[in-house]
Order: sequence, then structure tokens, then C-alpha cells
Amino acid sequence: MSSDNAIIVSHLSKKFQIYDKPRDRLLQMLTLGRKHFYREFSAVKDVSFTVAKGETVGIVGRNGSGKSTLLQLICGTLNPSGGDIKTYGRVAALLELGSGFNPEFSGRENVYMNAAVLGLSKAETDARFDEIERFAEIGEFIDQPVKTYSSGMMVRLAFAVAINVDPQILIVDEALSVGDERFQRKCFARIEAIKSTGATILFVSHSGNAVIELCDRAVLLDAGEKLAEGPPKFIVGQYQKLLYAPADKVETVRKDIRAAVALNTSVETEMSFTVENTPTVLTEEDYELDEFYDPNLISKSTLSYESHGAVISKARVLDEAGEQVNCLKRGGTYRYTYIVNFAVPAVAVRFGMMIKSLGGVELGGGTSASKFQDAVATVNHNTELQVEFTFQCNLNPGTYFLNAGVVGVIAEGETYLHRLIDACMFRVLPVMDNVATGPVSFNCEAIYTELANTHD
Repeated sequence: MSSDNAIIVSHLSKKFQIYDKPRDRLLQMLTLGRKHFYREFSAVKDVSFTVAKGETVGIVGRNGSGKSTLLQLICGTLNPSGGDIKTYGRVAALLELGSGFNPEFSGRENVYMNAAVLGLSKAETDARFDEIERFAEIGEFIDQPVKTYSSGMMVRLAFAVAINVDPQILIVDEALSVGDERFQRKCFARIEAIKSTGATILFVSHSGNAVIELCDRAVLLDAGEKLAEGPPKFIVGQYQKLLYAPADKVETVRKDIRAAVALNTSVETEMSFTVENTPTVLTEEDYELDEFYDPNLISKSTLSYESHGAVISKARVLDEAGEQVNCLKRGGTYRYTYIVNFAVPAVAVRFGMMIKSLGGVELGGGTSASKFQDAVATVNHNTELQVEFTFQCNLNPGTYFLNAGVVGVIAEGETYLHRLIDACMFRVLPVMDNVATGPVSFNCEAIYTELANTHD
């Protein structure tokens, strides 16, 4: 088993003792455990999963679900109350901002101390120090006490150390959300590079896009329990559904997720869709198809968030003539429409849409109003509105999904009145002599000019 897995977590539990008053701790010590002056809080409850060598797994869940505690247990900074953990390979962990740093030491001194904890000799750290310093981008602060650092500087330095010790297992807790976009992109690129070497990566993130883009698999935790694990797109969808559920509906959503997993429908059924009659050999005639509607091209991964007084329905794509289509031509202009029924009055109402790739990565979208004052001022109850977004299909051939959402102000304040994930799907038809790369076509044109003839 150890030859195939990097991390094995078996029936893992962690309980903390919660004391209402400081004196209760002393009383607990004096009674030698004969009487309890504390309440037990279970942060992790009977969690089991494995991570294969070379696999990247994301941990998602609401605040307080036990994600960080789980990572600390795996790294050994916390002892479990029950269960077992096995890791196979050098572990580099970035658990929280500057964890393990001595605030009185300089950045340079902390680099050597952290590297030693991770198993590097001084000579090995010497050889990697310049790269660590370049990656952290903190300049002359490298020789200043860490207590003078901003949180962003601290985590950048800690991240630079963790990824430069050649980890076989890299464990990261929300560090990818720190820093500007350029630094975040550099972190993602380095993680991709570490992943390409065959390293195992386990990380917590509140960014659904990051989990979908980076991970092979994801695990959903809630209230210390493992509710589900499976393809990142499905798990992130269930996490977001749980995240936006009203307090009185949370347990119902939890039961629905457990039921889906128990029936083994979560992975195969929710993630699947039917695409029939796709030609296996494309001819020139196949490239000349006009847009059309394929009744077999129907999303089966649609997720409906809890309604707060509005319901979205009849999401579809229309061509310029008003006909429903789901097989589109690149460069064509289309209308994405849906109906919203309001059961309660709302003010400052805005509508939105988002196009996502097959893997769940957000490619772009739009909203009906960017400013609060430009929103629909008032919508009365029992009102039905048709929403329409016009867009140009600048996507390369492939399969895509559309989201739909409506936001408004009701008694509880501004919130999603309703939201549909993967409300409908469409396919972009093949393009003859396609030179565009990636999911989005930017109409790039290559021009090359001979600057000099180097031949005699």
C-alpha cells in the first residue's frame, strides 16, 4: 500500500477541551481527571482518505469545518485523539502565515532554521538561498526581523522556503490567496512545476477555481466530517451549495450530499452529460455546419442554490433569429436568456451570467449593472422577468457551461436571490484550419519577417 500512496488517513479524529473560565483549567489539573470542567469539541470526526503519490488533492469546506486542523494532524503539529496517519516522503508544509518563524530572527535566519526543520543541511540551504530570496521578493527586508514584516511578506518567504526544499509532499493552507495577482500566478506556476516532478500536493483553498484548475480530486469537509470526495468540479459545486444555504437548510443540504454519495450518483451521474452523434472522423463538410440545436446536449450537472424569494428557469441560448441553439459557431453572436420569477419584493436587483469550461474554470461573464445605483430599482412580488445577455462566441471548439444568477436586496440585505450552476451547456463547432490555442480565441495573427540572410 505504501508504494502507491503518499498519505493514508484512517478514521482520524481530533477533540479539543473547551473551558468556560480560566480557573477551570486549574481545577481540571487538581482533580487529576476525576471530574470534567470542560466541554469537548470535535474538530475532526472519523475522517478517512488516501492520496496517491503524484496526486494533487484539494480540501474545501466552510469556515470551521476542520480543514486546517486536518492538515496540522497530517503534518504532525497536532496529535490525533483517534485514528492513524501515515506519510511516505519528505513533507514541506505551509500551514499559516509565518508558521514556525521566530519573530525576533531576521528573514535570512528564519530561512536557515525552517530549511533545517525540513531536513536540509546548511550546505544545501546555501545552494538554494539565492533562489529562495528571489522568489520571496522582499528585498532588503531579508535581513530585518520578521516581526517587522507584513503578513504578505511573511507568507511569501515561508512559501519560498517550502517549495525550494524539493518536497515529495507539499501541504499548503490558504497561502495562495496572499499577495498580488502576479505573485499568485508565480505560486501557481511553481506548484504546477512541483506537480510535474511527481510530487504529491494537498492544499486547502476557498478558491473554487484554484481547486478545479490544480486538483485531480477534492474532499469536502463540514463540521469536522468528510461529506464527499470526487472530481473537483462536482465537489466545489457541492461546497458552494452548502456555503450559500440558509442556516435552517444546512442540515438538509448535508443530508442531500450524503445521500448522493451513498447512492454513488455524485461522480458519474452529476458530472456526466449525454453527447450523441458526434462524428468520429471530421470531414470538410463537418466544418461548414451552421449553428443548430442538439436535443441530446443537456447539462446533467446543474446545481440550484437555495432560493431567497426568486427562481431562475428556462435558461437557453438563442441565435440572431431567435431560434434556440446549443451548437454554436466561433465568431457568431448569440443571446443567453433565462426567466426569473420573484415571489417576494426586492430592490437593487442585478442579473449575471458566467461561461465555464468543461473542467469548471471560469472563462468570462457579465452583469446587468456594475453599480448599485444602476440596478433595477424595485421588483414587486409575483413578477416575472426575462433576462437576456448578448455575447460573441470567441471560444475555440469544445464544450462549455453557462451559469445564471440574480442578486438583490431583501429584508436580510443584499444576497443571491437564486443561482444556477451549469444551467445549460453548449458546444462550439469545429473550425477549419484552426490556428488558435487555448479555450478562448483572441484572433491573433502571426507575422514574421526575415531580418537578415545568414547564409553565404
